[in-house]
Amino acid sequence: MRVLSVGLGPLGRLVAQDLVERDLGTVAAAVDPAPDLQGRTVGALIPGAGDAPIRASVEEVPRDARFDAAIVSTSSDLELVMPTLRELLDRGMTVVSTCEELSWPWLRHPVLAQELDERAIRSGGRVLGTGVNPGFLMDAFVVAASTVCSAVRSVRVTRIQDASVRRIPFQRKVGAGLDDAAFERGVGDGSLRHVGLGESLHCVSHYLGLGVERWEETLEPVRAERDLESAIGSIPAGRAAGVRQVARGWRGGALVIELVFQAAVGQADPHDRVELDGDPPVDLVWRGGVHGDTATSALVLNSVRALRSMPPGLHTMSSIPLMGCAPPRGRL
Repeated sequence: MRVLSVGLGPLGRLVAQDLVERDLGTVAAAVDPAPDLQGRTVGALIPGAGDAPIRASVEEVPRDARFDAAIVSTSSDLELVMPTLRELLDRGMTVVSTCEELSWPWLRHPVLAQELDERAIRSGGRVLGTGVNPGFLMDAFVVAASTVCSAVRSVRVTRIQDASVRRIPFQRKVGAGLDDAAFERGVGDGSLRHVGLGESLHCVSHYLGLGVERWEETLEPVRAERDLESAIGSIPAGRAAGVRQVARGWRGGALVIELVFQAAVGQADPHDRVELDGDPPVDLVWRGGVHGDTATSALVLNSVRALRSMPPGLHTMSSIPLMGCAPPRGRL
């Protein structure tokens, strides 16, 4: 698999490293605008990843270069990622992105979603937004779990994470270490939130026919009960250790979907749980929880061959087949 890697931040590097270590393919080209990366090769960042030069933009990648997929790990904001997606789709490429808003773009960006679908169909390309959450745990996995049910009346998903084992940007994104004033500023400017909870809610509503008519999202700090140490410094007792974010959707007066996302440094009993009020009822628990970074990388790479098997257009994790863990080269 020849991959074009766009975005070489912590997550982009992890995906490229896993690509090489799992023997799934090679980083045939790479893009990142960071000035300190220009003139360097991917191999200088990721041992064994090869000597492909790191370019400043997708436009600098030769148009006659051939790739099996492009992996875009840049921003959570679809509007910011759109120029890159346009350029890649106009080349007819298969694109997998970790952009959270792309997992269900019809929620916040219906016009852009239509553009992406039409552009992909016109060029013969494919595009998918994925990750552990949104993308899988609170949406595609929920839909898949419902396959054993003859009816589903409501859904509750709980994701409790110990942010201590996550990368530094994630700890900052959940507000670890902030006092009340800084936490409120982060909520107000949108920098402090888990992106994608609403997308997961609407994805589940769509595929399970739950008919959400109105929805809301709440966000509050999870406070440190004692002094804590983290990768971003000490967290005094009483300050935010993380965030609790809840999305709820109603049909009429009935609550039909509740998604609870809680991530904090030092969080006890991390786990992921999916509960379906259905026939039969379903209650599935991952003890210890799923590590968000390693699972996101796996989902990105494991989704490529499934996406390539689909017709051109904009896809979701519930519109492509779940093909499991991609085997190393030569074992398929």
